[in-house]
Amino acid sequence: MQKYDSIVRDIKSKINRGKYKQGDKLPSENQLAAAYDVSRQTVRKALGQLEDEQLVYAVHGKGTFVKPRLFSPKNAKNIAVVTTYKSNYIFPRVIQGINRVLQDEGYNIIQKTTNNSRTVEGEILEELLCNDLAGLIVEPAQSAISCKHNALYQQMDVYGIPYVFIQGCFEEMMDRPHVMLDDVEGGYRITQHLINKGHKSIVGIFKIDDYQGKMRHKGYAKALQEAGLYYDPDKVIFYHNQDKVAKPRTQVLSMINDIDAVVCYNDEVASEIIRACKEEGRRVPEDIAVTGFDYSFIARSEEITTVNHPQEELGRAAAQLLLELIEKGSVSESSVTLRPVVVEGKTG
Repeated sequence: MQKYDSIVRDIKSKINRGKYKQGDKLPSENQLAAAYDVSRQTVRKALGQLEDEQLVYAVHGKGTFVKPRLFSPKNAKNIAVVTTYKSNYIFPRVIQGINRVLQDEGYNIIQKTTNNSRTVEGEILEELLCNDLAGLIVEPAQSAISCKHNALYQQMDVYGIPYVFIQGCFEEMMDRPHVMLDDVEGGYRITQHLINKGHKSIVGIFKIDDYQGKMRHKGYAKALQEAGLYYDPDKVIFYHNQDKVAKPRTQVLSMINDIDAVVCYNDEVASEIIRACKEEGRRVPEDIAVTGFDYSFIARSEEITTVNHPQEELGRAAAQLLLELIEKGSVSESSVTLRPVVVEGKTG
């Protein structure tokens, strides 16, 4: 990477994050050269690149200024859809629901994936802010953690680019438009299902760094409390995405003689726990019942008792909410919450 490239990237970031606002004068060439420890020639090359990209303009004898954005989001036909993953787990059906609504309205869909990285999410948001966007649908990365990119979302507001959160939302941004499954109710219903089957020693496995995991755990705890069962923190396993296989498996096996059921964060984890139990000679569900969440292809193929995740409906609802924002500038209801349903299989 050339030295001037890093200067271009940094100034772009400062524009996108609102440090340099429309019409602001940038530091002088001498100041920039000192700040980046480069020659004035390198600074001029960076400023030339930014000018070519229509981000700044120079006024002879006065300096370089941040260029006002001339496009109107209402005239744009690109809508970005940012998800945490692009696997065949549930996201293709969510995106299919989005596409069916937006493509019928003549919009082009730009798909981006963060791999649940907040750093990558920031990079993608910065890139999108440089495009002519009509709107954005975003599944936030690590949504149980406070928002790292408030400045970028504020710039979306400044530019008049509407956005809708899907599947999760940062706690401090719950007043923004969002579409989600009622994960508390889902965690409650699947745990209650096991309790009604006579299970009393129920392990809960939850992803700790996203909103869904936090809410599903809340529902699990609520069901135990209502049934008069002791909430044992030693029987609750919290994991991050990087240890989604090893940690749940190891901890469940360490207490396998003392439990009769496992509530899993999703079908992927449930499938792994079922495999681990069978390897230890335990029958599922006769010895240990195991449930999942999402009603993914994994649950359907392995007949796992799970919670239905209306993926296409979720996508359609998010797209319809975004269209209302684009067309009217506001929405009558800023949130859409879909109801979960337990789908009984052969594992719990």
